[in-house]
Amino acid sequence: MRFSGGGCLIAFTALSGAITQSAFAAKLTDLEHTRIEEPRPADVPSDRELEAAGAIIGNVEIATRNIFDESDPRERNGLFSLADRLHIRTKHATVQAQLLFASGDRYLGRKLAETERNIRLLSYVYDARIVPVHFADGKVDIRVITNDVWTLSPGISFSRSGGTNDTKFNLQDTNFLGWGKTLQVSRGSTVDRTSNTVSWTDPNVLGSRWASDLTYANSTDGSQRAVLLGHPFYSLDAPWSTKISAISFDRTISRYNLGNIVDQFKDNQTSYELSGGVSSGLVDGWTKRWTFGMRYDRNLFQAAPLSSAPAKILPTDRTLSYPFVGFDVLQDAYKKIGDENQIGRTEDLYFGTQVTGEIGYSSSVFGADRTGVVLSVKGLRGLELPVQQQLFLTGDISSRIEGGNVRNLIADAAAKYYWRWRQNWLLFAAISGTTTSSLDPDKQLLLGGDNGLRGYPLRFESGTSRGIFTVEQRFYTDWYPFRLVRVGGAVFADVGRTWGSGVIGNSDPGLLKDVGFGMRLGNTRSGLGNVLHVDFAFPLNTIAGISRFQFLVQTMQSF
Repeated sequence: MRFSGGGCLIAFTALSGAITQSAFAAKLTDLEHTRIEEPRPADVPSDRELEAAGAIIGNVEIATRNIFDESDPRERNGLFSLADRLHIRTKHATVQAQLLFASGDRYLGRKLAETERNIRLLSYVYDARIVPVHFADGKVDIRVITNDVWTLSPGISFSRSGGTNDTKFNLQDTNFLGWGKTLQVSRGSTVDRTSNTVSWTDPNVLGSRWASDLTYANSTDGSQRAVLLGHPFYSLDAPWSTKISAISFDRTISRYNLGNIVDQFKDNQTSYELSGGVSSGLVDGWTKRWTFGMRYDRNLFQAAPLSSAPAKILPTDRTLSYPFVGFDVLQDAYKKIGDENQIGRTEDLYFGTQVTGEIGYSSSVFGADRTGVVLSVKGLRGLELPVQQQLFLTGDISSRIEGGNVRNLIADAAAKYYWRWRQNWLLFAAISGTTTSSLDPDKQLLLGGDNGLRGYPLRFESGTSRGIFTVEQRFYTDWYPFRLVRVGGAVFADVGRTWGSGVIGNSDPGLLKDVGFGMRLGNTRSGLGNVLHVDFAFPLNTIAGISRFQFLVQTMQSF
């Protein structure tokens, strides 16, 4: 036996190392328990009653709590106190910029609920609660409570996946000086490249709804420069959006067969977008949006210098330039729950319907090298079933039509099923499939340890179609060691394969199967990844060169 595959993450941080890797499973089913417990006072009317009475929002109080609660004897020790003193707490103005309501507005319960959801998506917040706390003379006072996490990450990480190493030297803060901005300076090495990166992200420029993103990366195989300035649809009622972006990305593309690189070439990509959107806001439980704009995307291909596997035939250069129009139809149907994809965190699951589509026309009139129609459609549906069961369905398709022929067709469909058949046990199953036609030669459809088959190397199979099925029994516990991590576990099985001959030929060894088990550590004190996975996966196929088991340690965003 030997250790292989997976990912092994070791973070060395002056203090965040003790606070970063965390985990647990705290049953928040239908929010029986939340980390922030701020009950609504009994004398405050319900949302429906307040809205019927035409209540106006009065005082809005913002309370940002530190990482640890020193009023709790279990969290009153020297290390936790030091962490709180070193941590720069989120500024009230940072939280204020996220609110969808203000003093003097008419009270709408859904605005409070949507603001809660938006705040919980922030990497520097563990949980959020917004509660009406007082009602008198037609005015209702609101309290906004957030709980900070540790966001400064100076450290070193190492991972091993599919027989390759990833390392990273990183200085990052996702809540720089408490203002909700992200600053990152890093040097990282992956199977594809070694990069030095500097980036800055500001989701609320000068406290506004404008967002900006700047990235510069210098890599062993090229460089990346990206700039974005936009005003997104920040809420269901947001009336407009706009976006300006520019990306220049010079990199080496590797194509794989059975986990090995078979050829390489350079791709010099330049992309621009200018777009906007309008919406009438939330009407009868639905939001409808129209978007429009102009997009330019150029890919120039050339031989990769010093490559040990140079491409014998280079892909043809490609330039698409097109105006487009799109739509988005979104139902307001969310529910708070817990211990499903996270451990010990409030989750906002979507139980509605959303459909998004876009159509564009590429032509030499706009600077393209080909004429064609560019299409994409996406759909999402969430269903609550009897006996604590849930089903989430997704699908999307994208393609170009050039000269009456379909090009770069990619169609995906997936279903995820959850069944809480015991209080602390949840059965999870997922099935997904992808089919393609006339893929652009710089793209591959791959399957391996990095996208679902945990017992196999990354990028192992390739083809024109792909299918994978996973079943996982998840266990949630009340174990909360050192008040840092919440602990869960899982046993799992994965089955998958590809079909068809891809751009470099057929690499289909048939149906691949694996089984395994692992521990899950849910992060409650830092914003540096939500769930730490520690897994042992055992491939059930006997294939030369494949290890008898794979040991994986990965920081993931979900269970």
